[in-house]
Amino acid sequence: MNTFKDLYNFLELARNNRKYPESVANNIKSALKIFENELNQEEKKSIEMIVDNMEDIFLEVVNHNNEKGIASLSAYKARVLRIIKDYQRYGKEPSKIQNWEPKERKSTALLNNKDKKDKTKDKPTALLSPAINTPVDSANKIELALEKGTATMLLPVQISNTDAKKIKGIIDALAG
Repeated sequence: MNTFKDLYNFLELARNNRKYPESVANNIKSALKIFENELNQEEKKSIEMIVDNMEDIFLEVVNHNNEKGIASLSAYKARVLRIIKDYQRYGKEPSKIQNWEPKERKSTALLNNKDKKDKTKDKPTALLSPAINTPVDSANKIELALEKGTATMLLPVQISNTDAKKIKGIIDALAG
């Protein structure tokens, strides 16, 4: 039987085999810890039971983590479902992990750098994490490495020109 602890072991195996970047692995581990606190003993012994009870477990997570926003908690849920899916696909037989090729998604530069002091052109494209097929598919999560840290944006899949201009205006104001 596959236990919740197996997900932690699989996460380390995947990280060590470069199937998850360090930041993604850390994010998944944080999500596992939050969800683990809400599992009963039977659920900890069965990944299949976790999948079957995910909606109830998620409600408990929301109820006990009210200091976090629902968007963050939904992202944690998506991460837990992602590692369960990857574990079921590659973790049950360690030899399968050799054939696992994580999908890379490239993003285009979000903003053109119009600062006259900076003579460089658009920055190179950034690699994004693979798509997560969960109920959180109504949003695009964009993580960017910056010169002094990282930036994370959670944007709806459908965005109007007006809203895009508002966001651009905010970013332009921060850069000014």
